[in-house]
Amino acid sequence: MVVGLGIITLRLHDCHSLKGKRKVVKSIISQIRNAFNASVAEVGSNDMHQKAEIGFALVGNNRPVINSKVDKVFNLAEKLGLAEIVDIEMEIFNL
Repeated sequence: MVVGLGIITLRLHDCHSLKGKRKVVKSIISQIRNAFNASVAEVGSNDMHQKAEIGFALVGNNRPVINSKVDKVFNLAEKLGLAEIVDIEMEIFNL
């Protein structure tokens, strides 16, 4: 079994409340979840208005396929244009 993990750190320039942040983050999470059937959640910076961390996990049996899908998740988050991507982290391992 191959597991691919990723964390996307976002900067939300126009958010001045947690309610505004939640709207943007939920939109990004739902679009990633729908496009890739991945487990996705906000995993950090919960109390900061202009920063968000979204984590996701993909599971499969082929390492190159999981690597490709993780890259596609990062590309989708960038293409959405809802927030500036500050940092991305990726880890792929076999169990």
